[in-house]
Amino acid sequence: MTRECQYSGRKPVAGRHYTIRGIAKKLKGIGLKTTSKTKRRFVPNVIKKRFWLPEENRFVTLKLSANAIRTSDRIGIGTIVAEMRAAGQKI
Repeated sequence: MTRECQYSGRKPVAGRHYTIRGIAKKLKGIGLKTTSKTKRRFVPNVIKKRFWLPEENRFVTLKLSANAIRTSDRIGIGTIVAEMRAAGQKI
């Protein structure tokens, strides 16, 4: 199961976590120093959810990010499904 939003296309991206030591200069210290860098992933909040599609009188299961779910509340699930079908996705 890939963690990718079907509507917005959000997916995990790579990044780094920095380990920092020291006291900040504004706190009268010598400054902050980076002691190590570790690879990490930023994963989107993808949720598998069933929506009732009144135009087709059936349920549709979609994997959407939390942001796309809020968008579906605002513009309607019918509009989102129509845009996804226009883009060539099978629903």
